[in-house]
Amino acid sequence: MRHVTRGWERTAYRTRLCGDLRASDSGSEVRLAGWVHRVRDLGGLVFIDLRDRSGVVQVACRPGSLEPAALAAARKVGEESVIAVRGRVVRRPESAVNPELPTGEVEVEATELLVLSAAATPPIPVAAGPGAGLPAEELRLAYRYLDLRRPELLANFVVRHGLCAVVREVLSSLGFLEVETPLLTRPTPEGARDYLVPSRTHRGEFYALPQSPQLYKQILMVAGFDRYFQIARCLRDEDLRHDRQPEFTQVDVEMSFVAEDDVFAVAETLLPRVWKELAGVEVEIPFARIPYREVVETHASDKPDLRIPWPVRDLTAVLEACEFRLFRNVAAAAGRIRGFAASGAASLSRRELDALDGVAREAGAGGALWLKWAGGEASGPFAKHLNDGQRTGLLERAEAKDGDVVVVVAGADAETAPALDALRRHLATVLRVVDAQAHRFAWVTEFALFERERETGRILPARHPFTSPLPEDVPLLESDPLAVRARAYDLVYNGNEIGSGSIRMHDPALQKRVFRAFGLSDEEAEQRFGFLLEALRYGAPPHGGFALGLDRMAMLLAGAGSLRDVIAFPKTTAARALMEGAPAPADEAALKELSIQIVQERSHV
Repeated sequence: MRHVTRGWERTAYRTRLCGDLRASDSGSEVRLAGWVHRVRDLGGLVFIDLRDRSGVVQVACRPGSLEPAALAAARKVGEESVIAVRGRVVRRPESAVNPELPTGEVEVEATELLVLSAAATPPIPVAAGPGAGLPAEELRLAYRYLDLRRPELLANFVVRHGLCAVVREVLSSLGFLEVETPLLTRPTPEGARDYLVPSRTHRGEFYALPQSPQLYKQILMVAGFDRYFQIARCLRDEDLRHDRQPEFTQVDVEMSFVAEDDVFAVAETLLPRVWKELAGVEVEIPFARIPYREVVETHASDKPDLRIPWPVRDLTAVLEACEFRLFRNVAAAAGRIRGFAASGAASLSRRELDALDGVAREAGAGGALWLKWAGGEASGPFAKHLNDGQRTGLLERAEAKDGDVVVVVAGADAETAPALDALRRHLATVLRVVDAQAHRFAWVTEFALFERERETGRILPARHPFTSPLPEDVPLLESDPLAVRARAYDLVYNGNEIGSGSIRMHDPALQKRVFRAFGLSDEEAEQRFGFLLEALRYGAPPHGGFALGLDRMAMLLAGAGSLRDVIAFPKTTAARALMEGAPAPADEAALKELSIQIVQERSHV
């Protein structure tokens, strides 16, 4: 963790911070101010645990040291009330030292105590401590200002602040300029719905809140800024998950006169510094680079956790000829049989192995099968259907050794890949094969430039439409667009996607060809992206960049369980802000001024 230099603690109400007091401060006079964390009334003596942002210290309120009125106030003061204390730092008796607190060797013997703000009984506990049962998240979000007082939650924001500080320091040292881009812009196709903002001065017209600063940062490259970054707020009106929020923050980076290696070098300078200063670990560089087609074949995921050692193998050629009907049917329907060897899994019980079927079904597959190889004997649901040659071929292809279990999923890749990924992660957790101290980064490269929309069959950009195709694939734009690979890349950390980016198109003619490849006419392109195309006509340098999910990085660095634990005022999974009650109905007069009318949907009986 980055060292914080004190000096800002001296104010009209305090001379020191609660969490900074140590045995070396014994005998000094201090003034403290903060929140009452806990109160223990022992009759004649009252102990108050006083908390501020820096931590907690024990305050002893004794008869004789405090005026009777102040001592009475100490007895009556409620948790989370705000008080100011004057007193002397003294060492605790040896038997009363609290090794769980950094301040546990000392206490403050109060000579003055003033209640600055009495608190009502909090609806959620603040002093419960890590691991204690907490109220439902909805209640904690409704009283977010109390939830944020919990020291374990506050610690997440110390990490987040440190992350922002390192980002600014490192990127500034590499020649990047921090530039703010507009929050009121025009709609762009970024893969999610825009939040629209009606214009009062231009009736019937709307701004869009930015899904990313993509076009602006490209135009900054055309403007000659060379290296840009921004800790940017982005908004997307999409369905939420535990790791998604409608508004989020990303570290946005763009560079001129670069190819992939130049972009990777910046990230591989920044992220080792982040992990060193905030997690205290050394990160190995350069990061692994794995083409998309390879990674989905060997890891069944484009977000591989490289700490899991079991490669996925295609077992179709080995198993399609065996007497097990499922395998034969899948092969006949042009599906595949894929699996992996989980080392040491033969130690699992039959019940644990049978539970793998449920893991696969929950991930969208039809189920999972397994074959245990132990002591030279094979067992499992399909073991008896294999002859000696097929069994040997399976073990060799899966690279299974004695004591391993071969886990198999059969069907179409779209169904089996998520299941295989879930099974690898599940077994890696159960068997504890993942080194929690390992930090493995990887670039996943050469994604498809286009994809086919499942509902309509239309060809659409797999990401945004400004990503450059690989030069060798450009001739395929018109003849076979789905085969075109992109100069796009994702950054993955321990199985979590934390960033993505690409080399952009700086040639307006190539940009128009890409637009046409997914059905956007020249006229439509000019209407929607004319300002970008116009800028590119005036001399654009080769450029590219990336965006890192700041919220997600903060979550991983802090060891938090959800993005909501590292965002000060997050939304629920229903996109509601419970504390302030947003969204909310608008005033009729305001709607009229914006020429907006709310139309109620008719109910169908």
